[in-house]
Amino acid sequence: MQPEMLSAVTEALPLSRPDRPDRLDGPDAAPPGGALLVGYESGEELAAFAARPGWRVHVPGHPDEVRHTVRTVAVRDGHAYVHVSAWHNAEPRAVTEDFQVVREGLGGVVLAVGAALDPVLRATAGLDLCVLYATTVRPFDEVGLRTAVLAADHADVVLAEPYRRGTCAAQVADTLVHVPHRLLALGAPDGLDERRLARAVREFLR
Repeated sequence: MQPEMLSAVTEALPLSRPDRPDRLDGPDAAPPGGALLVGYESGEELAAFAARPGWRVHVPGHPDEVRHTVRTVAVRDGHAYVHVSAWHNAEPRAVTEDFQVVREGLGGVVLAVGAALDPVLRATAGLDLCVLYATTVRPFDEVGLRTAVLAADHADVVLAEPYRRGTCAAQVADTLVHVPHRLLALGAPDGLDERRLARAVREFLR
């Protein structure tokens, strides 16, 4: 049986523009007119596209978010890479390029990317932490992250990604280059195992 997230991709892809390929061979294969590429459970591939200037990288965390993202980027000019996980959150949320505040708190900031959101919410329940949700990591919402960190009592940042840990760590560091801070980067499987996540976050917090 095809995972729900992949099914969502196949449902949305027929609406893409006929002059634009849905799949290419690699980061260097994008034609000048733009491209929409979809990757499944490939953190290395995501990192490769995230490192290329001009590429938008989306990490939807629910099948409905996948459908919206694919249908939206398929009719845009430019290059977009959509990363799909085997896991997904229980409920869809708004899909924007800004980080969304899902839970308010002052003890630090957790940036949960895509399917890492639900485990993050469960793992940090009862903690005074601001939880941000990202469905787009390129462009990186520097204003959203910096605003949340400056509003917190402690500049402690936890980055939870549903793929290779630390993929967005450089962007966090660049965003907070003038803000003394601490960063804990978590990724699969840690970013999706709420017990490991809860233990790591509690050990990290002051």
